Amino acid sequence: MPTTTPLYKAIAFMVFSAIAFSIMNSIIRYVDHLPTFELVFFRSIGSVICTFLFLQTFNIPKWGSNKKLLLTRAVVGFIAMSLFYKALQLMPMGSAVSLRYLSPFFAAALAIILLGEKVKPLQWLFFGTAFIGVVILKGFDARISMIGLAVILTSSFFSGMVYVVIRKIGQSEHPVVVVHYFMLLSSICAGLMSMLTWQNPQGIEWLLLSCLGILGFVAQYFMTKAMQAAEANLITPFKYAEVVFTILIGWAYFGENQTWIALLGMLIIVASLLANVWVKQRLKINVRN
Repeated sequence: MPTTTPLYKAIAFMVFSAIAFSIMNSIIRYVDHLPTFELVFFRSIGSVICTFLFLQTFNIPKWGSNKKLLLTRAVVGFIAMSLFYKALQLMPMGSAVSLRYLSPFFAAALAIILLGEKVKPLQWLFFGTAFIGVVILKGFDARISMIGLAVILTSSFFSGMVYVVIRKIGQSEHPVVVVHYFMLLSSICAGLMSMLTWQNPQGIEWLLLSCLGILGFVAQYFMTKAMQAAEANLITPFKYAEVVFTILIGWAYFGENQTWIALLGMLIIVASLLANVWVKQRLKINVRN
């Protein structure tokens, strides 16, 4: 029987995941001259080795029971990750990460259709203000092209699908099994696609690319545990720490300066999402009372 995880632990899982994702984003940015699917392959193959060893060591069945849902999560996750890595090659890291976090809006819309959840009018207002943030960020940052914006928004849509599917899976599957499906499918698909454009990494790039799999496993594992332990709307805001970490790394190491107006756009996006979470939580409290 699954045990209930305290909310503070779910939050800690998500923050730790955000740190690992931020470091991984920085490595992707450092080797962004390599083809996208090659980056996805290195990120996935290292993680699938970790998941296989973990499941083997603890004698956990590798294929789970909800195979259709697990495969669905793997497919949408592969698409979201591939598009996000491409976006990191097309725009500053902080901008890409900020825009990717529109995914909860897509998740909310999809949850209405797939999970029968309801969205209050005030929440739609916050969705609108987040869109204003996107317009500000795009309009005042010439480094974000329309192609780049389309890529990252599509990635956000599929990331939203990931949240919904993971909530649908719930705690019926071990989190490493969920990650294992995702990484295995991504390794196979990205490996085949990268054969067409393969470029050999040079020097330290081999070490950095090898670290991607470990970081990815840690980040994905704790994100999955967090998503399974609490409702997505309660803990996803704490993943927004990745935006701050990534902006700081981009500024300090890669010289990716952000204008005050661009930062305002990012702030509006994140604040809108946090306000949406607060409203939804207050509505639940009122219902209980």
